[in-house]
Amino acid sequence: MPLTAETWPIAAMLLQFPNQKRDGTTVQDDPPEAWREVFDEVRAAGFTAVDLTDGWLRVGDLSAEQLDALKHEAASAGLATPAISLVRRSVIDAENWQDNLAFTHRTIDAAAALGVGTVSIGLHQALTDAQKQQLWFWTVDGHKDPDDADTWRKAVTRIQELADHAADLKIELSLEMYEDTYLGTADSAVRLKTDIDRPNCGLNPDLGNLVRLHRPIEDWREALKKTLPHSNYWHVKNYYRDEDRANEIYVASPAPMEFGIISYREAIKIALASGYTGAFCCEHYGGDGLSVSATNEKYLRGLLKALKKENR
Repeated sequence: MPLTAETWPIAAMLLQFPNQKRDGTTVQDDPPEAWREVFDEVRAAGFTAVDLTDGWLRVGDLSAEQLDALKHEAASAGLATPAISLVRRSVIDAENWQDNLAFTHRTIDAAAALGVGTVSIGLHQALTDAQKQQLWFWTVDGHKDPDDADTWRKAVTRIQELADHAADLKIELSLEMYEDTYLGTADSAVRLKTDIDRPNCGLNPDLGNLVRLHRPIEDWREALKKTLPHSNYWHVKNYYRDEDRANEIYVASPAPMEFGIISYREAIKIALASGYTGAFCCEHYGGDGLSVSATNEKYLRGLLKALKKENR
């Protein structure tokens, strides 16, 4: 059945729920009842779906029994699980690519066990020490993928391997856009997706990762026009942005979706015109990010309702 504003999957990202707890234990060590507390909190905020973000819980490292319990707790809380996002698990990380590749394969298997339809991955790598010292890590440069044909080929072949595994399990793979990686511009992201050439592999046009940079950026409208026809999942967030180009001053900070530099009214129009049918995932850095994300979910459903009516 065609998606409606009410049935479109819009998930909560779990940025506000870290894997490492204050007492030194991890969420991996928790009983399922503790996972349920997080799900209940997400449901109470108004969400009906959740992205099982690996920064909260590494589902690829759970046993079969734990996966069954996780699936039960999410369903009991009234939450669908349309996607899992893996963060900073680059398969071309010079030191950790083998571990990252293996973990992504395990996560794809876990997604199948959980009934999750999409796994989002990226090429961004661990934060540098300088980034960790900032209030907002994106205000200083991090890792940059090399301008190197051999490394590009490694990215293509390793993601093809993951996409083929996912396809065998009827799972979509989505590639998250992120600065200074091969997914760091619209043209490069589309080129990488095209070179991978797998029907179940699409883009995650998370342009929030790009408009927050304290440097010149590409026009977000043009970027969306290029990437949305190739997209199958979408992390949505927004940022306030100011520019003084004459003095080369650029600043940005997190904003609710309706207030930031990206007009999501226009962005959703582009998405609908492009035939986008993937799930959305709301995320927000700083403050009560879950509540801001919940406000964004309501705003997004309102846009979908109004704009889908326009298209009739």
